[in-house]
Amino acid sequence: MRDVFIVDAVRTPRGRGKAGKGALSGVHPQELLAQTLNRLAEKTGIRKQDVEDVVVGCVTQAGEQGACIARTAILAAGWPDVVTGVTVNRFCGSGAQAVNFAAMGVMSGQQEVAIGGGVESMSRVPMGSDGAPLDGNNLALRKKLAMVPQGISADLIATIEGFSREDVDRFALESQRKAERAAGEGRFAKSLFTVVDLDGKPLLDRDEHPRAGATMEALAKLEPAFGSLGSTPMGPAGETVDALALARYPQVASIRHVHTAGNSSGIVDGAAVVLLASGDYVKAHGLAPRARIRATATVGAEPVIMLTAPAPASERALKKAGMQARDVDLWEINEAFAAVPLQTARKLDIDLDRVNVNGGAIALGHPLGATGACLIGTALDELERAGKATALITLCIGGGMGVATILERV
Repeated sequence: MRDVFIVDAVRTPRGRGKAGKGALSGVHPQELLAQTLNRLAEKTGIRKQDVEDVVVGCVTQAGEQGACIARTAILAAGWPDVVTGVTVNRFCGSGAQAVNFAAMGVMSGQQEVAIGGGVESMSRVPMGSDGAPLDGNNLALRKKLAMVPQGISADLIATIEGFSREDVDRFALESQRKAERAAGEGRFAKSLFTVVDLDGKPLLDRDEHPRAGATMEALAKLEPAFGSLGSTPMGPAGETVDALALARYPQVASIRHVHTAGNSSGIVDGAAVVLLASGDYVKAHGLAPRARIRATATVGAEPVIMLTAPAPASERALKKAGMQARDVDLWEINEAFAAVPLQTARKLDIDLDRVNVNGGAIALGHPLGATGACLIGTALDELERAGKATALITLCIGGGMGVATILERV
């Protein structure tokens, strides 16, 4: 397998994912991704016709995000007809998986240049718009396995791990503080670009979701987001959602609902893309690569608790790279819920001062299909800013999966 290099990465700001209220809610998701592709081409000077494929993560592939948004966004961007696109769905890991798939094409020698990324307009295409729960409404599967909503899974993790409401709120507060510092110091500026409307009028030039001045007192006042859901009958015999989850974990007496809107990921709109190329292409075109991808991995885990696979996915990627967790300088562990990075860091025995040093999805938001690509760009920028060598990006995924990518700065 040959080396694959990251030439550059760009992303939109993350806009609040509320129809008519977020700054990006008036932008069609095709146009959001199209602007991101054009910014990448402008920034790198890449010949667009050289790009052999554009792999795009998108979770809710319905309505405006249906019809293979990768291809339609390429057309909306005015790129040459020869450039192809494909859309993938690995739930919250879709953006990272898209980058990994694009990297595999280059690693294998089948492609010289490819783009991986993702897009999600959660204000225009809300979660659930495709009408399919995790089990796809397969009643036969549902009888074998009751996959519960992710918030219940997150609370189950917190219960098993002994994370208190104060623990998850404290982690959330640190996410807000880190993101506020990072924005104030311009740490996101290298990858960010200003999104405009169809007339060229600027719409958003910074992340819209962070809440400056957050406090533990304010977080403590928020009601648990999934307590009522846990008490809702969902099983064939009227079992509650909590009871269905606990059937897999009989050692747990009850689920403590500690996650709230303040310590869970924010609903936002956004897009991100990463340009990948072979060493031969980089040399022939005088490009200056920023990093290489050392290893990628996915791992499945128990699908009811669902969100515990980032640790084993990271371990699999580390083994491929001949590394151990302590060798990684920076970690990006997606903050779908506060318990996820807390559990992952505990499992891997890594210090939280190396995790999400510029905040995460609790503060910045989680544009489902784009987040993994956002995190790869964020990690790359921070490696360069801090003079560090390696980063590992990992995300939990619906249905009990994890994805990981290891970067090494050039």
